[in-house]
Amino acid sequence: MSASWRVAVPTDETGHLPVSGPKSRLGRRVGALSPRRLGVVLVAVAAIVYVISNPLHDDLYNHFVWQADAWLHGRLPIAYPVSSGPFQNWYFQDVMPDPRHAGFGILPFPPLPAVVLLPVVALMGMATPASLVAALLGAIDVGLAWRLCRRLAADRGVALVATAFLAFGTVAWYAAAIGTTWFLAHVVALGLSLLAVTIAIDADPASLPADPPAGVAAAGRSTPGNGPEHEPGPGPGDEVGPVEGHRPGPDPTHELGRERRGRLLGGGRATFVAALLLGLASLARLTVVFGLPFLFLVGGGSWRRRVVLAVAGAAIPLAALAGYNLATTGQLFNPAYAAIARTEYRPDPSLYHADWGVEDVRYIPQNLVIALLRPPQVRPECGLALLDPNCGTVQPDPVGMGLLLTSPAFLLVLPALRRLLRDRLVAGATIAVVLIGLADAAHFSQGWVQFGWRFSNDFVAFALVPITLVMGRMGVNRRVVALVGLSVLVNLWGVYWGVVLGW
Repeated sequence: MSASWRVAVPTDETGHLPVSGPKSRLGRRVGALSPRRLGVVLVAVAAIVYVISNPLHDDLYNHFVWQADAWLHGRLPIAYPVSSGPFQNWYFQDVMPDPRHAGFGILPFPPLPAVVLLPVVALMGMATPASLVAALLGAIDVGLAWRLCRRLAADRGVALVATAFLAFGTVAWYAAAIGTTWFLAHVVALGLSLLAVTIAIDADPASLPADPPAGVAAAGRSTPGNGPEHEPGPGPGDEVGPVEGHRPGPDPTHELGRERRGRLLGGGRATFVAALLLGLASLARLTVVFGLPFLFLVGGGSWRRRVVLAVAGAAIPLAALAGYNLATTGQLFNPAYAAIARTEYRPDPSLYHADWGVEDVRYIPQNLVIALLRPPQVRPECGLALLDPNCGTVQPDPVGMGLLLTSPAFLLVLPALRRLLRDRLVAGATIAVVLIGLADAAHFSQGWVQFGWRFSNDFVAFALVPITLVMGRMGVNRRVVALVGLSVLVNLWGVYWGVVLGW
């Protein structure tokens, strides 16, 4: 990567690296708390909220439980359609009857969520509460988001607000709370994506902006005022790299010693591991693999080495997926979606074109309108019954709703785009968001039935990077609080309707 893509890190009059302006009041209050303990609290709060958001957890659509059960019985296809007994699946969508074996079906989805459920299914059988597992995994995703945001924000209050945005201001909440087949896949992929992004940034501190997390100091000195209201920098156990002649100070909050992390994730190894994780994420949500260019720009080693190692790391899970498809269907690429596209029910036939492919660029314009701008359903005949399950005045559209309406804090991405050509961290995240979003928008199905645009879960880990950086520069001010607060309220509304309508 050319030198122009390196971020210059100026020092202040004391010779120390600057931080992102004054600490917010929230940052001062949470600064005295252990970041690990605060992370545990965030996970616990998210778990409670996600579980109680959907008290039914009926698990009507639990394709991956059937898949895991099939493996445990030595089969690749699932039993389908099953119309008798305590566990039935005759009503399932998204199953292709197996042309090679009567009485069995093939799922179109990559299999990783079934792998995650495998030990639970081994213990509980078909009674496995997959949606409850999704809620708990979603809470772990929140902890991973906190870990990432702490890398990006000097103000721990900013990291907390950014984490809260992902946890409760995006459709990650809806996915974790609903937890049916399609949403479980999003939850699994999101956690792996967040971990991959964090590992890449850990291995490449030079990719961080000129206002890195507090506690980073020149020549190993502590940042002025480094105390309970400042985030400690990387510690003796953290993999670090040159940041324009500076090096991080001690950080007791990190678990691994420098020597151990250096052995595990030093240099290009971090890129390989991060790419391996992204490849695994694509075994839950295939389009996540289009986020790989992020690792071309951010990670350990030279850019040429990053490209080679990123491609190699992602290729391993993708090769395994091709082998699984071959064993299950006799083809390298799963034909199930092509078959389903001709038969499954659609709420709006005008959005589907039988003569187009399952993945077709001609779908992109209409699907981007759904993804960004589609409004809710308005029913004036319902009067002021805003939350009446039988006749709500304003309800989510099951086809989808625009991100600018459901998660307006995504607008915080826009100021970061001014740094697109001179900040490879922002550039990598933006390229990943665009490529994943376009790949999802080219799909024949819009994600129905859903609140918001569920496909945004595929790229939200990357979008969180510029959002957190912008929050770090703006601080926890009224605009940030208003955008995040409004996002949380809209998603609360969406989760309510998704549950009461049985979505």
